[in-house]
Amino acid sequence: MADGTDLFEIIHTTRAMRRLKPDPVPDELIRKILEAGVAAPSGGNRQHWRFLVIKDRAIKEQVQRYYKRALDEVVGPRYRSSEPPPGVSRVQYDRQLAAVTYLTEHFHEAPVWIIACLDEGRQTPTRGSGASIYPAVQNMLLAARALGLGSTLTTRHLLYEKEVEAILGLPPGVHSYAILPIGYPMGRFGPVGRAPLAEIVYQDRWEQPYPGLQ
Repeated sequence: MADGTDLFEIIHTTRAMRRLKPDPVPDELIRKILEAGVAAPSGGNRQHWRFLVIKDRAIKEQVQRYYKRALDEVVGPRYRSSEPPPGVSRVQYDRQLAAVTYLTEHFHEAPVWIIACLDEGRQTPTRGSGASIYPAVQNMLLAARALGLGSTLTTRHLLYEKEVEAILGLPPGVHSYAILPIGYPMGRFGPVGRAPLAEIVYQDRWEQPYPGLQ
C-alpha cells in the first residue's frame, strides 16, 4: 500500500515501474484497479471502453515478440539519438532506457496485463477518441500505485497494431489504446521528473508567463 492515502502524494509518486516481479497478483486487487478505471469520465458518458485482462503466457509471448521488434527498430534508436526530456538528466535517461529494455525482455513475465480498448463500432477513431479511454488508464495507474503495485502506460504495440490485435482476438470495431503490465515492483516508488511549470504554463497568450506560479 502507499504510505498514506493522500491523493497528491500518490499522483506525484506514480512513475513508470518497468521492473516487475512475476509473482501472482490477486484478482481482488485487479478488480479494484478496474473499478477505478470505470470511475473515469468518457465522452458523452458513453462508457464504450472495454478491458481485456491477459494472464495467458502464450498470448503474452506472442505479443512480446512484436513489442521487442518495435524496440529494436524504432524505440531504441530514438532513445539513443534524442536528448533527455525536461526534468531528466542524461544519467536518468540512460537508466530509463535500461528499464525500458528490461521491460521489453520480460514483458511476457508480468503476471497480469490490462489491455485498454474502445468499442467504436463502425465509427472511425478520431483525435478525440483517446479522451474516452486514457482517463480510465490514468485512474488504473493511480489505483495500482495506491495498492503497492507497479505498472506503466505503454502503447508501443501499436507500431504493429494489426498483428497484435489479431493475437488478442479483438473483434471488428474494437481497438486497443494501451497495455498496462501489472505486478509487484522490484524497485521503489519515487518522485517523477518533470519540467518546472514556469516553462510550460502560460496565461491568455502563448508564452506569456502565468503570474500565479510566482
